[in-house]
Amino acid sequence: MSVYPGFRDDLLATVPSLRAFAVSLSKNADRADDLVQEALVKAWDKQASYQPGTNLKAWLFTILRNEFYSQMRKRKREVEDSDGAITGRLSVHPAQEGSVDLKDFRRALEQLPEDQREAIILIGASGFSYEEAAEICDCAVGTIKSRVSRARTRLQEILGITGENDFGPDAISAQITNSVFTA
Repeated sequence: MSVYPGFRDDLLATVPSLRAFAVSLSKNADRADDLVQEALVKAWDKQASYQPGTNLKAWLFTILRNEFYSQMRKRKREVEDSDGAITGRLSVHPAQEGSVDLKDFRRALEQLPEDQREAIILIGASGFSYEEAAEICDCAVGTIKSRVSRARTRLQEILGITGENDFGPDAISAQITNSVFTA
């Protein structure tokens, strides 16, 4: 597979120089070793593009230097989060439960009398004020407020909601989520 018979030997002969250059760039022996390894792998993969008789060492140094700067650009876009604080703020609850909750809510909404369903959708989902909803339904503001109140009460009964703790993840899911991101 080699372009010329001595490619492998010439490649290996440059390793000490490549490593010294990598250490000078990265200021870290472990990262330097990783850079050298990556440069050698890329050189081996691209050996067909090397022109025999030209300066192999310069070609390898160019590959190593380009790899170093590519990694630096990549690191600029990455955010270090060793204590998990950022990750903890990005956590989301599983979508499956939300999907099930939405189906349950839709079924409960269908069980409401039409006037209550209409009022709660206008106020709760569509964002209309009580006055606007009353105008849309052609009734008094107090009637809309009463329908919305009765609709909320009935939805709580149908869904078995007794308090604020019934919203969001259940106690077990919340405990697991919190322990994962605080550990």
